[in-house]
Amino acid sequence: MRVVLPLLSLSTVAQALYFYIEGNTPKCFFEELPNDTLVVGHYTAEEYDEHRQAWHTHDGISVFISVDEVFDNDHRVVSQRGSSTGKFTFTAAEHGDHKICFTPSSNSGKSNWLSLSHPNGGIRLTLDMAIGETSAIESSDKNKLEDLASRVKDLNARLNDIRREQVFQREREAEFRDQSESTNARVIRWILLQMVVLGVTCAWQLSHLRSFFIKQKLT
Repeated sequence: MRVVLPLLSLSTVAQALYFYIEGNTPKCFFEELPNDTLVVGHYTAEEYDEHRQAWHTHDGISVFISVDEVFDNDHRVVSQRGSSTGKFTFTAAEHGDHKICFTPSSNSGKSNWLSLSHPNGGIRLTLDMAIGETSAIESSDKNKLEDLASRVKDLNARLNDIRREQVFQREREAEFRDQSESTNARVIRWILLQMVVLGVTCAWQLSHLRSFFIKQKLT
């Protein structure tokens, strides 16, 4: 079924609606978007329970979401599978029609969920889309953005701590290297001094022995 949403005249518009989906039949919308337009959608998929006589969500429901650029040979820009409640986001790279489709599935174990257990269909999907400027969309998720900003701030603080620790370790390694080089230099100087002393001592002893043997022959 082709459903065309009205062309947006405001810079930022939030659209909320719900519709029924029969079985695994995808439900598609065609939205004409200007380039560089941010779209954020929140959805909730519910299945009709005949015992409760009401719609409800459960873990067995999943929804496949796809967004195709109709003007670009149906180039797919979004392809994701989510749970019964979720969110999708994309930015229109160019001006033109975008085909937004939702395909639900359920493993609830009901044999009649694909049939019309409710006059309107087996799955009711509620969709809330915000289309327009980033700032207006971000305001609706202010708490989430603040939480993300806090996490980023904590990560930056940890990175700074890691950098300080690395600098400290490098300084310690440089100090240890200098001490090792200084110790090795002293050891080498001491060895050379010992070798010089031993050489002088050996030369003196040889000279003394030579003089002694010469005197012994003369006497």
